[in-house]
Amino acid sequence: MRGRLVLQYAMSAAVIVGAIALWEFGVKTGYLKAYQFPPASRIAEGFVEIATNGFPTGITIWSHILTTVTRILQGYLAAIVLAVPVGLVIGAFPLLNKMLEPLIVFCRSIATLSLLPLVIVWFGAGELTKVILIAYGCFWVMLSNVIAAVVYVDPVLIRAGRSFGLKGVALYREIVLPAALPRMFAGARMALGVGFMVIVGAEMIGTIEGLGALIMEARTFYRSEITIIGMLVIGVLGFVISTGLAALERMLLPWGSTSEGARA
Repeated sequence: MRGRLVLQYAMSAAVIVGAIALWEFGVKTGYLKAYQFPPASRIAEGFVEIATNGFPTGITIWSHILTTVTRILQGYLAAIVLAVPVGLVIGAFPLLNKMLEPLIVFCRSIATLSLLPLVIVWFGAGELTKVILIAYGCFWVMLSNVIAAVVYVDPVLIRAGRSFGLKGVALYREIVLPAALPRMFAGARMALGVGFMVIVGAEMIGTIEGLGALIMEARTFYRSEITIIGMLVIGVLGFVISTGLAALERMLLPWGSTSEGARA
């Protein structure tokens, strides 16, 4: 098992290295334009530049990362805190679920960034706007998955709980909630992905700090290598945090599995 995992990582690394080498070769030979497809060497130089001198106006990549992660966590945690109790209540009452399902589907279908002009009018272009947009996008994804987690709890488990005399809140606490937690964790990872998608657009307006702002400023100064750096850093951050959530799930919920997937 361990050898297979090592082989898998080695093959993935080989593919990445090969793609980078082909990219570099294409630029050096003129098949690719350096402005449109900056080579890996220039991207590495750009990273050193923004890590030491900063871009723009002396803001280093570390400051951009810290700002973006802070905004995402604020909106994401606000969404989780709201969506979990609301979803547990809606999922517990089938009639309420049926009544609210059209509204939930409608709100979830609205592209979060399409609300940006309205949110700016209501709350200005400051930090609150960015956090609200992230929270909005994450909330509906998390809410849908919490509801589904409760609704699709195995009826056999519920009957077994009732046979032991559990009912009402006790049944919910001892049977439904533990069975629903794995799917809720899957929803949390999906919501996190939405947060990273929203932050890029949200940071392109009203700020010069954050990875989205970094990408926007790089476009203004025709620094395509810095645009790519911003994209790569966002991808790495999303992967690391999502992997951390998966590890936390395995540690806290050894009985659960999210292989069933989650509602988007």
